Amino acid sequence: MATIARKSETWGSRFGFLMAAVGSSVGLGNFWRFPYTAGENGGGAFILIYIICAAFIGLPVLMAEYGMGRKSGMSAVEGIESLARAESKSQNWGAVGWIGTITATFILTFYMVISSWLLAFVIQAAKGGFAGITPDLSGANFANVIGQGEHPLASKWYMLMLLALFIGANVAIVGRGVKGGIEKAASILMPAFFIMLLLIVGFSLTKGDAAATFEFLFQPKWGDVGFKTFLEAIGQAFFSIGVGSCLMITYGAYLDRGTNIPRASVIVAGSDTFVALIAGFAVFPIVFAAGLDPAGGPSLFFVSMPVAFGGLGTMGYIMAILFFALALFAAYTSSISLLEVSVSWLEERQGVTRMGAALGVGFMLWLVGAAYIFSLDYLDFMDFITGNVLLPLGGFLTAVFAGWVLSRDMMTSELGEGTIMNVWRFLVRWFVPAFVGLVLFFGFFDKIQDQYHVQLPAFLQGLLGPNWTPPAQ
Repeated sequence: MATIARKSETWGSRFGFLMAAVGSSVGLGNFWRFPYTAGENGGGAFILIYIICAAFIGLPVLMAEYGMGRKSGMSAVEGIESLARAESKSQNWGAVGWIGTITATFILTFYMVISSWLLAFVIQAAKGGFAGITPDLSGANFANVIGQGEHPLASKWYMLMLLALFIGANVAIVGRGVKGGIEKAASILMPAFFIMLLLIVGFSLTKGDAAATFEFLFQPKWGDVGFKTFLEAIGQAFFSIGVGSCLMITYGAYLDRGTNIPRASVIVAGSDTFVALIAGFAVFPIVFAAGLDPAGGPSLFFVSMPVAFGGLGTMGYIMAILFFALALFAAYTSSISLLEVSVSWLEERQGVTRMGAALGVGFMLWLVGAAYIFSLDYLDFMDFITGNVLLPLGGFLTAVFAGWVLSRDMMTSELGEGTIMNVWRFLVRWFVPAFVGLVLFFGFFDKIQDQYHVQLPAFLQGLLGPNWTPPAQ
């Protein structure tokens, strides 16, 4: 095989790179996970802890990934191996790139399916399907969309078609390259995204219950703060920013020398945090005004929000379209970046074109997505494996590699010398691995207790809470 060379393509402008990078970070987790997690884990106390975690854990890893990407100028797999060779270290460190690339692909397999649900809801909203809908009808509608209600086979075939459309839209952008595809799409989609977000927030604050939302999200509830609060905050900060899947290493490979990586990292991490904070004011004022339960996850998005918008007349019809289109935009920009991780590596293979790589990965994603559509248990399991095992493992190994394997001089050439380098190196060597290790260890056990009801020993119950017990008959 021919020697792998540096990427010849770069981002066309710093604005284009920032839009693509922000788009990769801002995803569905900002909308349905962060607001509910904050409200249920101490409100303002959780948000303060989250911001600290984003600054001292998420940001250093983000800087490390951008720096390693630009230094190598290759895909994550090839880039990490080349950096290890340059430091005369073991080629086994290439496993960091493999874990991240596999994680990104695994996430894509179910992320595409959830995005196809959003596409179905955009179509329903445009048809006025939420007008006057009740909670029971909304729940039944969601079950029908995911193929668990009436006419399940017909619903699943419909979702397969929407899944193909969404994957095709991703392939069309990624296959065109970084400058002509990803950057051009992000430069249009992300400004439109922020305009729609502000429109929905303005509508929600004027028509909904802003006071109840502020109390739910921002009133510090220190009595609710415990070990699990810190666990949730670390995990949310780490996963929301998008580190651990080699995505940012891949994007960093296309950076030119004129980009200030620390400054760009602060902008990306800050924008992601801003969207997470403001998303609560796009969702909860309407939910509280309608007297609905602010349940988290898919229930909030796909059951409660249609009911809330359905009772607001003509404006509710318009806002429902904007709301689900906004979520679809967020999903689209994130899925494009995740697809680029594997396509970037395949493009480096001799005889594989970028469009050919995108088509091949896209077809594989459709096949796996079809399995999820016909059995949602696989989707839940993959969400568990990626979120609670592979992502924190990838982030932990990335921090160790950047802080302990790569020399200070190598990273100084990308991040600069001085106070920023001193603080970054201390955090990425000592602080980040310890706390990401906590997420990896305790987060795994917390998840298997909550989701799979595995009985934990007493010392873990003291930190994570009592074991699940079946409800009384």
